[in-house]
Amino acid sequence: MTIQLKQPNQILAQASPVPVPITVAPGDGIGPEIMQASLKVLLAAGANIALEPIEIGKAVYLAGETSGIPANAWDSLRRSRVFYKGPVTTPQGGGYKSLNVTVRKALGLLANVRPCVAYAPAIATRHPDMDVVIVRENEEDLYAGIEHRQTDEVYQCLKLISRPGCERIVRYAFDYARAHGHKKVTCFTKDNIMKLTDGLFHQVFNEVAADYPDIASDHMIVDIGAARLADTPHLFDVIVMPNLYGDILSDVAAQITGSVGLAPSANIGEHCAMFEAIHGSAPDIAGQDIANPSGLLLAGVMMLVHIGQHEVAEKVHNAWLATIEAGIHTADIFRPGHSAQKVGTAAFAEAVIARLGQMPKILAPVSYATDAPPVAVWPAQKRKKANKDLVGIDVFIHAEASASDLAAALKSAENGLFELAMITNRGIKVWPNGLPETFCTDHWRCRFMAREGKQFNRAMVVELLRQLTLQGLDFIKTEHLYTFDGVPGFSLGQGQ
Repeated sequence: MTIQLKQPNQILAQASPVPVPITVAPGDGIGPEIMQASLKVLLAAGANIALEPIEIGKAVYLAGETSGIPANAWDSLRRSRVFYKGPVTTPQGGGYKSLNVTVRKALGLLANVRPCVAYAPAIATRHPDMDVVIVRENEEDLYAGIEHRQTDEVYQCLKLISRPGCERIVRYAFDYARAHGHKKVTCFTKDNIMKLTDGLFHQVFNEVAADYPDIASDHMIVDIGAARLADTPHLFDVIVMPNLYGDILSDVAAQITGSVGLAPSANIGEHCAMFEAIHGSAPDIAGQDIANPSGLLLAGVMMLVHIGQHEVAEKVHNAWLATIEAGIHTADIFRPGHSAQKVGTAAFAEAVIARLGQMPKILAPVSYATDAPPVAVWPAQKRKKANKDLVGIDVFIHAEASASDLAAALKSAENGLFELAMITNRGIKVWPNGLPETFCTDHWRCRFMAREGKQFNRAMVVELLRQLTLQGLDFIKTEHLYTFDGVPGFSLGQGQ
């Protein structure tokens, strides 16, 4: 069977009633090969889908579309609401946006679900009982991509965490655990350092966990959590994390199971869902018929479950299990003396098709409950606004100076309403009472607060910046300091 995916307007469907429309993009590198193999298996198993091919990735980037996805592709995605996507290559050089990040954020795909399962003894792993699901927040954190160069020496990347974003991903993780029979949800953050951003994620996790008394919950600092995930993954069931940690650790977890090439991924939102392998486009092996299509094929299984075709999903998954336990392996998981046959991409797909209707004999067969609906995505909750009071301002200065010399210049901007309270350099307090050993760059955070009994206001901000301008100081950024219901909404700075 040959499946052509080159014509954007061509729709391929099974000859059966009301096929489900699926937007399909082969992608770059090994993408067309593994997509061809995966679709061949899904269609042979009886998937009732109508394929709407679109072109994305490197060719689109080079044609001048900086997001890597053309405008007409969005019409297909809005119509189908389901996206089956191969890996893409982002061209080298600046100016190109991550296509994955663009699609996830534009379509509101807030939850990235990555099952990490070991398949011992068929595939070698040090953790034969590993079965962990990582639920990664998909839209926020450092992946906002808001970066600035502020001085000769210092660059900045903004980490954005919102309460609605935390609430929705954490509740999705608990609902996913409940729907799929998992017993525990663990949260990873680094809130011992990032007390406001990661602190919010942890706080919301605790709040939401109270609504799920039937599911155990715990929290770990991400560094020790990562160590235990690598060493003793049986401690975990479902793990929910902010975006960056989830991206890194889901790849680590997938590799621990035996190969990152086996790992599927679902990206779930209110209006659309995207299914893909977690690996990249591997252009170095493209066109050689050696890539493992398993990650994308198993993402297709997740897609079939999502659209309600549970029986077909079960048939494909069990045939895949029967294939790998028979020792029919692609090069990435082949082991001489253990594997029975090394095969290429196309031959692996044929081996799975030959086993459709069969059950694995050693590995545990899978079963998908036909009455289980997809896990719902909760809408953002409206909350009562806090009382917000301006109490000061952080002014960031670009200067080649010592902390004491800079403080002397800054203090000349004081008046009877506000005063210089602190100077930090890369988050470490260097004035007053700084240590001479502290290394400093040319990037200074200078905090001004209202004097005792005075109320800071925006007119004071304007006056302060006017005075700094008169002093010839190069201020590059300001951050207003607020309290919310009397609680400081800003970090105090290390060393205070």
